[in-house]
Parts: sequence; C-alpha cells; structure tokens
Amino acid sequence: MRIYLTLSKNLSPVPFDYPVKLVGALHKWIGQNDVHNALSLYCFSWLQRGKAVGRLGLDFPDGALWFISAYDVDLIKKVVGGILDNPEVAFGMRVEAVTLRETPTFPSSMRFFLGSPVLVKRNTDQGQRHYLYFEEEADALLTQTLQRKLRQAGLPAEGASVRFDRQYAGAKAKLSVYRGVQNRVSYCPVWVKGSPEQVGFAWDVGIGNSTGIGFGSLQ
Repeated sequence: MRIYLTLSKNLSPVPFDYPVKLVGALHKWIGQNDVHNALSLYCFSWLQRGKAVGRLGLDFPDGALWFISAYDVDLIKKVVGGILDNPEVAFGMRVEAVTLRETPTFPSSMRFFLGSPVLVKRNTDQGQRHYLYFEEEADALLTQTLQRKLRQAGLPAEGASVRFDRQYAGAKAKLSVYRGVQNRVSYCPVWVKGSPEQVGFAWDVGIGNSTGIGFGSLQ
C-alpha cells in the first residue's frame, strides 16, 4: 500500500541532504517501533516540485509531493494516524492532504522510473563497495536483495528479478550524502520481473539497499 502526501510550502531553505529529516518525520508518525533496524519492507520517495536555490538547497514555493510505501498495511495505518496527530514534517512544511492507494496488479514484467535514487552496496575485503547502473553485477545484487525481502515477508522468491534499464539515455550516477556518509547512487529506471505479486511487492518496498532511509523507491 502507498500513501501520497501533499505538503505545504517550506518556510526555511531545504538543504540537499534533507532525506534525514524525512526519516525523522516518518518514525515520529510510526511511533515506538523496531522497523528502523530491521530489513526494510518499506520505502519513501524524495520530495518533488523543488527548485534549487544556489548552494542554499531547495525551495518548494508551491509545496511538495511525497509518497510512502509499505508491504505491511498496518504500518501505513500507523503513519496515517501519526500524521493526523502531528502533520509537521520539517522546514516549516506540513502535510495538507493524504491519499491512499492499494498496491496495483502489475504485469509480470514492469519498467519503473524512480522516486529516489538506487543504492547498491556490499561489504568486501577492501571495505564497502557501491555498485552503479552501468555495472552488470548490480543487477544480480538488486535481485538478491529483492528475493531476500520476499523471503522475509513469507512470499515466494524464485523467479523475481531486477535489472537496470541501461538503454535509458538519461541514466546517471551521483553522490548522495546521508548523515555525512557519501553514497554513490544511480538514477536509472529498472525492470522488475516475476509474478504480479512479486512485482507489486517491489513497488511496495523499493529496490536495492537502504530503502528505509529514502533510497530505491519506485514510481
């Protein structure tokens, strides 16, 4: 399930590393929980409608759009309840409207654009390595992570796969900073294949690593 949030305009500049504030708002709404340290079966997008203001960050003069998805419907209900109690987000922005959407029934092969960049990382003998869209190894790692999440949710994992759409002309790699850590991330659509339930699950929980802190959400 997914909720789409309409936010009011910001009252102070929104720094480029703002996703950490979205994490804070989300966990405020969920309340006491253990999902932050678990394998995340949820994801959220970055804010839409922003305009860069030099080096100050972003401005949202017309407000912002934001979505939050989760496989667990009860988690979404907690978020909605938390929003009703305290709609404040950050930077003077607050939730003005909430729209719920059930997980669609997707075909067995679906191309998705991103709601936030994809992070693919693994620990190696040389330290942590980040894999980008142009590296074919990234597809196997994306698939591995999705299948692991499917198994955690008690769903069949066999046959599910994810790959970057390397034919997309606008694909790019960038650095994204989260709590001072530089992450090499990919802006590139993905193909998700599997049963309709598996594809819908990917839409709910996102792809790649660290979906719980704002990476890998699917439009």
